[in-house]
Amino acid sequence: MTEQSNISQLSAQDAQFLYIQSATNLTHVMAVYIYDPSTAPGGKVRFKDIIEHMRKRLDVSPMFKRKLYRLPLDIDHPYWVEDEHFDLEAHISHSRLPEPGDWRQFCIHVARHHSKPLDMTRPLWDMYVLEGFDNIPGYAKGSYAILTRIHHSTIDGVSGAHFFAAISDNDTKGTPAIPLPEGKPAANNLPTIAEILSRAVNSTVTSPVKLAQALLKFTPALLSTAQKSLKGGDENTNTGVPETRFNGPVTPNKMFDAVTFDLDELKKMRLKVSDATINDVVLAICSGALRHYLTKHKELPKESLVAVAPVNARNRSGDESNPGNNISAMTIKIWSNIADPIERLEAIKDTTRETKAAKSGLSARIMTDLTKHIPGVTMAGVARILTDERFAPKMSNLMVSNVPGPQIQLYMNGAKLTHQYGLAPLAHGMGLFIATPSYNGTISFSIISDRKMMPDVEFFRECLQRAFNELKDAKPSAVARRTKKPAASSKQPAKPKDGSVMYRRVATKPRAIASKAIGGSKPKVK
Repeated sequence: MTEQSNISQLSAQDAQFLYIQSATNLTHVMAVYIYDPSTAPGGKVRFKDIIEHMRKRLDVSPMFKRKLYRLPLDIDHPYWVEDEHFDLEAHISHSRLPEPGDWRQFCIHVARHHSKPLDMTRPLWDMYVLEGFDNIPGYAKGSYAILTRIHHSTIDGVSGAHFFAAISDNDTKGTPAIPLPEGKPAANNLPTIAEILSRAVNSTVTSPVKLAQALLKFTPALLSTAQKSLKGGDENTNTGVPETRFNGPVTPNKMFDAVTFDLDELKKMRLKVSDATINDVVLAICSGALRHYLTKHKELPKESLVAVAPVNARNRSGDESNPGNNISAMTIKIWSNIADPIERLEAIKDTTRETKAAKSGLSARIMTDLTKHIPGVTMAGVARILTDERFAPKMSNLMVSNVPGPQIQLYMNGAKLTHQYGLAPLAHGMGLFIATPSYNGTISFSIISDRKMMPDVEFFRECLQRAFNELKDAKPSAVARRTKKPAASSKQPAKPKDGSVMYRRVATKPRAIASKAIGGSKPKVK
């Protein structure tokens, strides 16, 4: 009896990240992990120790050993197949920061590595071990970094967090942070010609029917949106995108910087506006920083800037262990045209609440669903047009990514993980990405931009620090007096006598903190 082939084909969403990739539009993500080896046996970790650790964890995910099998003319979405020539050591390299080994040298090195394409002929990941951190305040002596790149067709924020946890330990003894799978993952076999043709024909024939069904599902929402547009729309839901320096074509040369904050401080900030979330605070800080940055350059638009925020679409626990993408997105006004930090946070809170209620940001969710039913050859052709800098749509001014990260101390090879940062792709028409990964009580604002668009990335980091300080020091009383009183209820707490803000969530279950999958921190830099 012949064993049945284990065939794995990319989903439409996974395949999109392949189709939109170009020489200037690389679509991989990168996590940067900083380790302090003083907790390791003997106070030292060797390069070969890292290789052997990864060798022991290769079975935690099928992504390690599988590569792409693309079809001629992209007549259908690609397949995953086993790399018969897989060599772990070909995926892990080693280098050292040049003198003086300071924060600037580190940022330059990270940006340069992120700007290089992955080898698309083998499994779509690599690791780069970087030493020489001799002059970075906040880093322990002898610290080293592991820069991990993974193509976005392979992983999203949630599955990326699971991947990271699977290669991490929760103590110096090497105890895995999460239970490791039993046995090896099933090999992805090369489909036969008959299977390829059958799937391609079926996709092409059934796609129009599925596409029509998806459109019918969204018809009520589309009609509602159209009616609002004819009536002039709503100030909170209008997502017209103003022109900024970030809406031009991107180049292959990326910039990176980061700043870290205490996550507890953001928790305190959200209490300054009733029902605000950590997500809202993150957007408010980004908005305030952009207001300062563009004002300095005399480029601040009168209209609010618009951000796109990825949204996790996984609907069950345990699904995060599956590689691939399952995300949607929402388009949000971040109210950069409001000077007062508390008023800005209040406006962002109202807007995100409307967006989550499907009263705005509808187009992103519709496109996410509809692309599932577009044949591969059509999607690939459209992607090549839309990624051309002449036709790239202006969907937003920036992207802000915020997915939960691990809030416990983690280790690898006995070395303590002290800092984390995250980098993601840019696109023509959207040349600024702010990733906000959290880790063990801290949250880092990782800045990714284009050298031509943001040559002074260090100044933007200072703007983030300034916006954080303003919101931290802002008093909530003025907005609190303007906040509408909640409907009468026996569960409502009594009005405070000291004039402090009355929070409607006092008796409710605490809301989950949203932060980036690859959480992190950064030392203070003068």
